[in-house]
Amino acid sequence: MSISAGSYRYMKDLKAEKPNEMVTNGVLSSLQNFLRKCLIAILSYGPMPKHIAFIMDGNRRYAKFRSMQQGAGHRMGFSALIASLLYCYEMGVKYITVYAFSIDNFKRDPSEVETLMQLMEEKINELLENRSVINKINCKINFWGNLDLLCEPVRLAAQKLMASTAGNTGLVFSVCMPYNSTSEIVNAVSEVCAERKELLQSEHAGDCNGHAANNGVHSEISVADLDRHMYSTGCPDPDIVIRTSGETRLSNFLLWQTTFSHLQNPDPLWPEFSFRHLVWAILQYQRAYPYLEQNRKLAKKQL
Repeated sequence: MSISAGSYRYMKDLKAEKPNEMVTNGVLSSLQNFLRKCLIAILSYGPMPKHIAFIMDGNRRYAKFRSMQQGAGHRMGFSALIASLLYCYEMGVKYITVYAFSIDNFKRDPSEVETLMQLMEEKINELLENRSVINKINCKINFWGNLDLLCEPVRLAAQKLMASTAGNTGLVFSVCMPYNSTSEIVNAVSEVCAERKELLQSEHAGDCNGHAANNGVHSEISVADLDRHMYSTGCPDPDIVIRTSGETRLSNFLLWQTTFSHLQNPDPLWPEFSFRHLVWAILQYQRAYPYLEQNRKLAKKQL
């Protein structure tokens, strides 16, 4: 369901409600908001994550278990994603990254891939047209991956959405599609090599012209060099990686960036992921925080 259609249904339901029902629903909604804010305030006394990454697993199973048509599970998953973005914003989480479409997913049934591409285009255009969510959280949206693999309408829509939110300074939302970590690392190495080649050619040209070369070009490639060319440059490594549906694999997701991330695999399928699951994830992170920090400090000493 689109955002606009959902808003229309919400207004229609309001008109159909009796005054007493509207008062009751309003009171319940206010109470829920109050309790949510209280819970967030309590959580904030502990260490809060700056960056949470989600592997949104279980959309297809959700639809299959409920005998829903193809793509319906992913539509429900989009609603869960928007809700999670808003909750994370309320909690003060600055960066959210999601694994939306793996390069390996192109190997799936062509009809399924086409359905997913159409859904992606629809949802991206929906965010472009109805900017209520983006404006509320002043969201900057990135797409990490090889966009050349996308069909033209999806690629152009993604580029337009990135350009239209580039100046926003609120929550940074990064969508990995089509993505895998192996491709990201290879791309970073290729870019560093191309950069070094260009510098060496420039240095050689300076020598030929009788000028002393002072570029200080080194042949070794450092971790810092690769960091600069990762899709995630400028973004801190994830504090938490959550893969829903109980799966324990990273599936080639952010392998470079998750050395010290707290990995979690809650049982709910992605469309079922809710505020209480997010709260529990942060509580687990806070419990493990001293151990994670100890490992980070130890690793820095060994560098």
